[in-house]
Amino acid sequence: MYSTIADILEQSDTSKKEFWEVVMEADMESRGVSREASREKMKQMLDVMRDADRSYEGDRKSASGLCGGDGKLLEAYNRAGKNLCGDFLGKVMERAVKMGESNACMKRIVAAPTAGSCGVIPAVLLSYGEYSNVPEEVLINALYVAAGLGKVIGENASIAGASGGCQAEIGTASAMAAGALAYLQGGDNMAIADAAALALKNMLGLACDPVGGLVEVPCVKRNSHGAVNAVASAQLALAGVKSAISPDDVIDSMRRIGNEMPASLKETGKGGLAITESAKKLCDCSTGGFCFGA
Repeated sequence: MYSTIADILEQSDTSKKEFWEVVMEADMESRGVSREASREKMKQMLDVMRDADRSYEGDRKSASGLCGGDGKLLEAYNRAGKNLCGDFLGKVMERAVKMGESNACMKRIVAAPTAGSCGVIPAVLLSYGEYSNVPEEVLINALYVAAGLGKVIGENASIAGASGGCQAEIGTASAMAAGALAYLQGGDNMAIADAAALALKNMLGLACDPVGGLVEVPCVKRNSHGAVNAVASAQLALAGVKSAISPDDVIDSMRRIGNEMPASLKETGKGGLAITESAKKLCDCSTGGFCFGA
């Protein structure tokens, strides 16, 4: 079993196993299941991510009307060849928004690690899987990498916006995706750890300020930025760039920052973007907005 990133790295080094193997074996031990059962469960997560991606409905709006259709706009923009980020990163951005919109429209998604951050990991992993024709078994390994990182963050800091702000949701998802991508691109265990640390550092202090208290604005679009941050962080790590702050220290810093955040910036909808004049108009039915609580 493990409680820190350092634990995973030490166990990997001692047993001469990869990062994902340590995480998988810990899952087998904690749930009392076989290797086959553990991997089947992870395959189910991958299948749901794929189904959610395929079943996106570009013309569907959320009940509030605050989101829906932006994924379709990104798809059209990418198909027109206008995205300066290129085919791969453009697809990552598109998928992340689509998944976030599907969540807001009450479609089936994987909370990875939360519903509000559900678009980051699928956007990165599914896009790279297609881009490099990655075998399913390897994608499943990558999900173990992501899961291990998420478990450590959840145990030592938080994955809930209500306790840690959006750094705990989009930030954690971005770190998980960065580490998983580093693995998929052939990075060693330290590259995985550095990628996760670099990604999480960039998200420290991110407020959770949902307009109207709904996981829609600005949450959906933050998935796209979290996914792009994950890709950038993985590339830095794979190039040999190290995080000057250890992954576990970054996680500890996120916990402290979350504790120091005022309640208004932790999912209450009483601070940040949620109390701007623009937000008030969106929530005011007298001006064409959605009547929250009506």
